[in-house]
Amino acid sequence: MADPARARRVAERIKVLVVQGLEQIVKDPRLGFVTITDVRVTGDLQHATVFYTVLGDQEARDTTAEVLEEYRGRLRSFVGRGLGIRLTPSLEFVLDALPEDAAHLDEVLRLAQQRDAELAAARERARYAGEPDPYRKPREDEEARDDG
Repeated sequence: MADPARARRVAERIKVLVVQGLEQIVKDPRLGFVTITDVRVTGDLQHATVFYTVLGDQEARDTTAEVLEEYRGRLRSFVGRGLGIRLTPSLEFVLDALPEDAAHLDEVLRLAQQRDAELAAARERARYAGEPDPYRKPREDEEARDDG
């Protein structure tokens, strides 16, 4: 089991090397606009999960996933040469759902703000159903008795 600080350093180095490898090794025009968002390494440094995002629609995400899968071995070799540790971790590419989650949260917050504004507007237009003060006051009772 590696030191957690070392695992973080290795993960950061793998992130840099994967980005360099995408620029130098992967010359496939099908590769979309990829951003490596995070890399997580297991405690024994045997496996690295590389999280990425792709700018574009679902088709761009699918083709980028195919290209990354095709070039995974070459990228692993490139990472192994750059890391300089005894064992090169295996690479797994996972599409990061962070942008979709953030967009969903933005939409939910926008809807909540819109509903709050509607409620505030309704509150300003609201009027009492009957008289403004429906409770009898003792003075009114006395005046009613005196008149009657």
